[in-house]
Amino acid sequence: MFNFIKKIGSSKSETPQQQAELDSAVDKVLLGYQVGSTSVATMVTGLERAGDQLTLDLRLPHASDPEIIQQELGQLLHPHGIKVIHMNVRLPAPAKGDSKTLPKQMPKTIDAMSNNNKATSKPVTNTKSPNAEPPITKAAPTQASLPPHPHIRHIIVVASGKGGVGKSTTTVNIALALQKLGNRVGVLDADIYGPSMPTMLGVDQVKPELENEQFIPINAHGMAMLSIGSLLDGDNTPVAWRGPKATGALMQLYNQTNWPQLDYLVIDMPPGTGDIQLTLAQRIPVTGAVIVTTPQHIALLDAQKGIEMFNKTNIPVLGVVENMALHTCSNCNHTEAIFGVGGGERIAEQYHVPLLGQLPLASGIRAQVDKGEPSVLVDDEFAPYYLSIAKNIEANIDKFAKPVDDKRIF
Repeated sequence: MFNFIKKIGSSKSETPQQQAELDSAVDKVLLGYQVGSTSVATMVTGLERAGDQLTLDLRLPHASDPEIIQQELGQLLHPHGIKVIHMNVRLPAPAKGDSKTLPKQMPKTIDAMSNNNKATSKPVTNTKSPNAEPPITKAAPTQASLPPHPHIRHIIVVASGKGGVGKSTTTVNIALALQKLGNRVGVLDADIYGPSMPTMLGVDQVKPELENEQFIPINAHGMAMLSIGSLLDGDNTPVAWRGPKATGALMQLYNQTNWPQLDYLVIDMPPGTGDIQLTLAQRIPVTGAVIVTTPQHIALLDAQKGIEMFNKTNIPVLGVVENMALHTCSNCNHTEAIFGVGGGERIAEQYHVPLLGQLPLASGIRAQVDKGEPSVLVDDEFAPYYLSIAKNIEANIDKFAKPVDDKRIF
């Protein structure tokens, strides 16, 4: 498994497998260690490992003793190779009338190997003020403040409010359709917890190469593709990461990849509106978003949340794709709207965005991506649906284009 904390200083002597095992051991200790009745893992706001040293940013409850926590974690992590623990702790202000005083100074770095937990001579841990939290002085980045990627003309995210609506199948076919229209296309699989692009494109056995500490994207039928799934050891390897590590993985895939000159980078988003979506909105210059939904009422409710999130983060919504709109029986040719009628049209009208296309519920579409040969690639009977969607995207995307920074050179 590729280790995404390498950038912050993992030991060069560690193999990727050793890195993954140690990271997993650290996670298990943090999940199992409790402060009162609460796992300390829920109090972690930042976690970094540099070889045998671990740095934790913690938001602890008022009644806790940071020094005891530091000592006990040191003892628990020592058998797993962690020799030094640095802790940056934020404590809440004491309640009015509370006679207890908070510690004036936090202990310095703890040596997890020593029995007496003697502090090192250099202080590396700073105590946060027990008073109210300092005001935020720097606003979060906005889309308008993000510089464009020097190699990529348009970045399109394909998103859904919930899983199971065919988002990834739609993503891979839209990307191939844009390529078929004569564009240079790349695909970034941002679904960190459930990557499927390598399998759908038939390159699940191919690993990306490294050159000058940058990934070289995998050539998938002429498209530049990269996914966390391409870096895992096997199809059954889970990505059991907390939010900060998952978002760090996304940014590393985006920033540390030597993308060729592209007209479109199509990003397959995970379902929902969580950490990865917000990180992308604040750190990747997106031209626009495509929302995939089914006509089902429940799916539409979640799709609306996705549209609202993109509106709040100033990412234009290019349009809505209604998947699984109609099903035609292969035996009697009877056509039925299994998931409802007109849902995609209603949500498009509600938010004044185009309905980019409606896709059938067909076993052939599913069978082709399972084989790694999507419909557009083999030009089957369903390919025209995706080509129509790609044409509708191209028809309106230029008005949302980001300014190009021609002076920037990698």
